[in-house]
Amino acid sequence: MAGPTTTERGDRQQESSGPPLVRRLKNPRVRTIVILAVVVGLLGAGSVWLLYGSQWLRVHHVSVSGTRVLTPAQVREAADVPVGEPLISVDTDAIGARLRKKLPRIDTVDVVRSWPGGIGLKVTERTAVLLVQKAGKFVEVDDEGVRFATVSQAPKGVPTLELKAPRRGSATASLRRFGPDRLVREAVRVAGDIPAAVAHDTRAVKVRSYDDISLELTGGRTVAWGSSESGRAKARTLTALMKASPGARHFDVSVPTAPASAGS
Repeated sequence: MAGPTTTERGDRQQESSGPPLVRRLKNPRVRTIVILAVVVGLLGAGSVWLLYGSQWLRVHHVSVSGTRVLTPAQVREAADVPVGEPLISVDTDAIGARLRKKLPRIDTVDVVRSWPGGIGLKVTERTAVLLVQKAGKFVEVDDEGVRFATVSQAPKGVPTLELKAPRRGSATASLRRFGPDRLVREAVRVAGDIPAAVAHDTRAVKVRSYDDISLELTGGRTVAWGSSESGRAKARTLTALMKASPGARHFDVSVPTAPASAGS
């Protein structure tokens, strides 16, 4: 039987020796993979453009929540959010750091992206537990001893802090040893332990030394508190002592297991 002609052999050889890419593309599985790769590439390019080039996903507004003393306008100005920039590229950590630096009244702030075009600023302000009088104004001190704001009018219900150490004696040594900042923190601890009913009547927390802290109440009443140690026990003892001696003017809970009251 006669074999293939020269022409037929040439055609078959040409088909089997074509370009490798062409031969691979003839495989259905390979074609599918290539098509998927092209689609993924197009989608990726489209996503990049959407996030960075689209006007729809840019910062258009800034919302503020959680303020009490500060105004939303003050927070927005201090935040300096780059309105008009792609939302994805906004540095939220930098905004938070800028707010805490410019507005010390802010304790914490949560900067969140609000898609498609907003930035949300969730603010928590510091709360004053003591006031320090200075040049006719009042410096607010929070529960961590941070002096965070100066106001011209004292907030209602916040006692003043009087740090007065005698020129001589153990109180002066205490001031040198601990420093005013430490003594302020001790006063803050005492202010945090005062019973709620007594806190309402507390006008001043006076610090003479580390273990000589007292309270000035309304009606000329005073409380010798001692150091900030055993604060909860002292609070319970003071509450019971005041109930037992409602007419007393002076209370001593510096040693909570041996309290005393005097005056009427």
